[in-house]
Amino acid sequence: MANTKTLRSGGEILVEALKIHGVERVFCVPGESFLAAIDALAGADRAIKTVVTRHEAGAANMAEAYGKLTAKPGICFVTRGPGASHAAIGVHTAAQDSTPMILFIGQVGSHMRQREAWQEVDYPAMFGGMAKWVVEIDRPERIPELVSRAFHVATSGRPGPVVVALPEDVLSAECETADAEAYRRVAAHPGTEDMARLAAMIGESARPLVLVGGGGWTKAACRDFAHFVEAFDLPVAAGFRRQDILDNTHPNYIGHAGLGPSKALVARIRAADLIIAVGGRLGETTTNGYTLFDVPRPAQRFVHVHADPNELGRVYQADLPINAGMPEFSAAAAALKPKGPAGWRSRMPWSDEVRAARAAYEADQTPGAMPGRLDLGAVMMHLRDVLPKDAILANGAGNYAIWVHKFHRYGGFRTQLAPTSGAMGYGLPAAISAKLHHPDREVICFAGDGCFLMSGQELATACQYKAGVVVLVVNNNMYGSIRAHQEREYPGRVYATTLENPDFPALARAYGAFGEKVEETAAFADAFARARAFAAEHGKPALLELVIDPEAITPSTTLTALRAAALKAGHG
Repeated sequence: MANTKTLRSGGEILVEALKIHGVERVFCVPGESFLAAIDALAGADRAIKTVVTRHEAGAANMAEAYGKLTAKPGICFVTRGPGASHAAIGVHTAAQDSTPMILFIGQVGSHMRQREAWQEVDYPAMFGGMAKWVVEIDRPERIPELVSRAFHVATSGRPGPVVVALPEDVLSAECETADAEAYRRVAAHPGTEDMARLAAMIGESARPLVLVGGGGWTKAACRDFAHFVEAFDLPVAAGFRRQDILDNTHPNYIGHAGLGPSKALVARIRAADLIIAVGGRLGETTTNGYTLFDVPRPAQRFVHVHADPNELGRVYQADLPINAGMPEFSAAAAALKPKGPAGWRSRMPWSDEVRAARAAYEADQTPGAMPGRLDLGAVMMHLRDVLPKDAILANGAGNYAIWVHKFHRYGGFRTQLAPTSGAMGYGLPAAISAKLHHPDREVICFAGDGCFLMSGQELATACQYKAGVVVLVVNNNMYGSIRAHQEREYPGRVYATTLENPDFPALARAYGAFGEKVEETAAFADAFARARAFAAEHGKPALLELVIDPEAITPSTTLTALRAAALKAGHG
């Protein structure tokens, strides 16, 4: 593997390093600052596919989604200054979502540094509080060393983003240097005493509950986690936008502790005498603004499993903190056996309560009626009936996503791509990345009208690379989630949240995609069938605009009801 004799450019050394580390696809918007790397990618196109996007935010979000899908670093290339600024959204999402990702940024030439040269940025200062590590490579011979370190940092411990700046002259300069070997992920393993203590704490409890989330999961880790849950017959709630860690049809899955959780689920979490938090940071949304558990000491006995030792004790003090990667913890947990009869759905003291919690979850899965001619709840029920279990649903941020998270049943590992960072514009790039990686699976993108127009230009990317995703644009002509907050805090004072939108189907057709408007519930099934058929036949995206009544702000309330409640409470 070592190359010590051949004279190569920095760009060639870099691309060879990417091949060694197993990179199969990169996402980019080209720039003159890394032309040498682009040229090297051209020479390596049989091993590494390059996807050129229409905006750096799209490229970064696609790379982040790839990291979620594979547990390997998603790779993004952008140019200096404006390109790096646009890509920052993907870095932020990768940081909050614990996703392995490496952003390579073309930088001004080394001889021009610190003169505020054209588009020059101090990247350690810019990304230092966001990325796990930021480095600027100063000599071509150090590329193998520092790129290897970037892969190790991105994947080890709590996964996350790394930013690597590449001065133009470093990429074009030639040198002789040895290649590094492929990276090896490094993770902590739970101790034998920790796992024995965990089993004992479960045995001592009367109402245990598992809250699962975080990054770093693999298909094998999810399988082992399910075995652990089954052996002890534990109820499992998913953290915010982590609903695909355990198949939602599993009898031990009891709901989503994210936006708009059911009152029954919240009550069960509060009533638990043992919380086993596996993988998640227990952030603001999952904990309902840090009110679900007392800070710093939860009222329940508390087990916190996390890949980063710095996260343990950061907000919540645990009776049993366990520093471990998710594959490592899940494998150890799957080997645990409860005292007494073991096996699938062991009869435990809390088993009846688990069945009751599951029944409550299923009862909450039937949407009520909503205002307007098109009922988004009915749309979700239809999708639940017709989509295959391995379909991937991607979405960005907005109140429309509450229907998706509440009523869809995710089929298991990486059937959900949604930013816990709450970033708008994520859904379409993520869906395209998913379709390119899994061309044999159906990929559905949900986006609000505001959300879609933050990345809608990537329909061109989907058409160019034959990514046949189906896009459902939920249009209520406003920034719905902000409007909801506005009505709660300043009832009736509507300002800066109304949107005037284009003809979305016509826009889709202009790109070469399928486009159709749906204004009534009864029309959705046939329209969706046409969209799926087009995407499958032509390998191009299909867009349906779903026109909903602005009053339908959440599955459980309306704008008018929000305003009335706020006025009654004395707001405004």
